[in-house]
Amino acid sequence: MSEAYKVVWPRGRQVTTGARLAKRLDSLEGKVVAQLWDWVFKGDKMYDVWEEELTKRYPGIKFISWREFGEIHGANEHQVLAELPAKLKEYGVDAVICGVGC
Repeated sequence: MSEAYKVVWPRGRQVTTGARLAKRLDSLEGKVVAQLWDWVFKGDKMYDVWEEELTKRYPGIKFISWREFGEIHGANEHQVLAELPAKLKEYGVDAVICGVGC
C-alpha cells in the first residue's frame, strides 16, 4: 500500500505586512532616551553602564529611567504597556532602549 505525505517547506510561509520601520535618528546628541526593562537579568546594572558610556559620546543626551515606566513583563505588564505611549509622549522621548533578558 502506498502512502502519500504532504511536503512542507521547513522555513514556513513568508508573510509581509507592508509595515515600515520608523526612520533612524541621525544622532543621539541632545535626544531623550527612555529605558524599558522586563526586570530580568541585570538590567539595573546594564542601564548604568549604557548611560555612562552614551553620555560620553553624545553631548546633551538625557535618559528617562526604567523606574519611571514599570515592569514591561510581569503582573502589571498590560497596564504598563497600555500607559506607555502616553508616558513616552509626556517625557518627550526620541528613542527607547528596551532591555529584555532571558
